[in-house]
Amino acid sequence: MSSPAGFQPVHRESTSSLITRALREGIMNGRLPAGAQLSEAGLAAEFGVSRGPLREAMQRLVQEGLVRSELNRGLFVKELDEAEIRDLYLTRTAIETAAAYTLAHSEGASEGAQRLRERAAAMAEAVAAGDLNALADADFAFHEELVSLAGSPRLHRVHETLMVETRMCMTALQETYFDPEDQVAEHSRIAEAIAAGDDEVLRREIEEHMQEALDRLVRAGHQG
Repeated sequence: MSSPAGFQPVHRESTSSLITRALREGIMNGRLPAGAQLSEAGLAAEFGVSRGPLREAMQRLVQEGLVRSELNRGLFVKELDEAEIRDLYLTRTAIETAAAYTLAHSEGASEGAQRLRERAAAMAEAVAAGDLNALADADFAFHEELVSLAGSPRLHRVHETLMVETRMCMTALQETYFDPEDQVAEHSRIAEAIAAGDDEVLRREIEEHMQEALDRLVRAGHQG
C-alpha cells in the first residue's frame, strides 16, 4: 500500500549512499589524502557505477565540507589549515561537552562511564604494546563512544563529520604523541568526571584535553 505522499518503501541503502560512505572512509583513513583530486571517470570505473550516483555522492561530501569544488578544475579532498583545525577543535569541544553533560546526568551514566573506562583501557594496552596506530584508533573510538552514549542523533550526526576531519589530521597527531601515558590519563579523567556527575571538572577536563590535542597538531604543522 502506497503512502499518502506517494513514496515507495526503501528496501536497501542507495548506491550513492554506499559510495558516499566509501569515499568518506577513504578520506578518513588517508587513502584519499588531503589535496588529492577526485577523478569522476576513474572513480566511476573503480566502483563499477555510472557517473550519476558518483556525482550525487561527491555533492554530499562537498556539503559536508570534506571535498571542495574548484571552477574549471574539479573536485579535491579538502586540506585543513591552522585556522580550520582551530575551528574544528572549538566545535568538537562544544559538541563533546554537551554530550558528556547529557550522559553524566542520565540514567545510564554509570554504565556509560564504564564503557568509556574500557575504551581508555584499550588505549593503555596500545601504549604498552608501543602501537601508535592502535592508540589512535582507540582514542578515536573513545570520542565516538562518548557522543554516541549521549543518545542525541543530531549531536552524533555533526560529530561524525568532525571526526572524519580529525582523522585526516591523525597522522600528524600520532607523530606528536610525546607522552602517550598522559593521553590515557586525560581520557580516564573524563570518564571519571562523567561517573561523578561533576560538570565543572568535566568541562575542565574536556577543554584541557582538546587544547592539548590542538597544540600538538599546530606544532606539528609548523614543523612540517
